[in-house]
Amino acid sequence: MITAIVLVHTAADRIPETAQAIADLDGVSEVYSCAGDVDLIAIVKVAEHEQLADVIAGGLSKVEGVQRTDTHIAFRSYSRADTEATFSVGLD
Repeated sequence: MITAIVLVHTAADRIPETAQAIADLDGVSEVYSCAGDVDLIAIVKVAEHEQLADVIAGGLSKVEGVQRTDTHIAFRSYSRADTEATFSVGLD
């Protein structure tokens, strides 16, 4: 699984509609509205690298209200749940 984090700049008056339209795209697992330098953060998960172009350039970037995107490809995933599970092995 390939994961991309897409920072999305949107028209301020279209944030909810833009977020929902992005969330409805195949390959988009989550969309967060947030404070800071970007308006939305979309998590894209695909099986093959080539699919990123279809989802991001071919779909997400064309959603009404999207002004600009900045895509980051994840190399490895870390989470607190994984760490806690490792340390709890055999503690039952």
